[in-house]
Amino acid sequence: MKSLTNKSEGRSSGPDEPEPRILSGPKPREGEAAPSSEPHVDADYESSPLSRQEYIAAIVHLYRGELHRANAWRIRLDNTTNWAVLTVAGLLSLSFSEGEHSHWILLIGMAIVTVFLSFEARRFRMADVWRARVRKIEYNFYGPILRRDPVSPQAGWGNMVAEDLFDPHFKISRSVAFRIRFTRNYWAIYLILLFAWCMHVVMRPDPAQSLEDLMVNLSKQTPLLPWWTPVAYVGVFVVAIIALLTLTPRIAFQEMDYWKYEPDEHSGESLIDL
Repeated sequence: MKSLTNKSEGRSSGPDEPEPRILSGPKPREGEAAPSSEPHVDADYESSPLSRQEYIAAIVHLYRGELHRANAWRIRLDNTTNWAVLTVAGLLSLSFSEGEHSHWILLIGMAIVTVFLSFEARRFRMADVWRARVRKIEYNFYGPILRRDPVSPQAGWGNMVAEDLFDPHFKISRSVAFRIRFTRNYWAIYLILLFAWCMHVVMRPDPAQSLEDLMVNLSKQTPLLPWWTPVAYVGVFVVAIIALLTLTPRIAFQEMDYWKYEPDEHSGESLIDL
């Protein structure tokens, strides 16, 4: 009967053939739950649609994160301006203190302030990325909610924010950022340095009564350089500032055009590459 049963099952059994074993995992310790035998299934968020509550919660958390980034970079802008103001205050105190101090101290201060301006322009470009996202969410999500109007003013605004999250780009070029920060804060700093330099040249080391005396004051403390060198230095700064103000375009377009930028019109530089 045993051989018939094995034959009917398609197997042959011999006296030396071991019995089959069922492999099992490690036994759970006392107090632990037994492991599940069901296969692991990865979470799939794309195949199931979001509910209204889930969508609102996601937008709220995204807005809080982008607002924190925008505020952090805004504080960095203020820090750079404070550095420039403190540096200029120290240079003014040194140049007009007792003793003979060269007027080149103020000219070097112009170069230092330019370095701070470059730092601030770069930080402004970064802050502008987060500011643009915050304004997009405020204008198309929170604004309609407060007006009790469920329709967003701009169609497809969510796709714009999503594309910017996948591939973030600067919205303005370096020259535009330079112009914005110069016209906002730094024009006054440069003007103070320029006025102080003119007063220093006229009054130090001896009050100038004529053009010859002025030329002597320009070259007396720097005998290795001709008198016209600092004048040319200041002239280069003035020409560069005029070119920045006249040749750099203003941001006068609408918010939608601001997002529909092209690499030819703007820098198109990606934040991922930095």
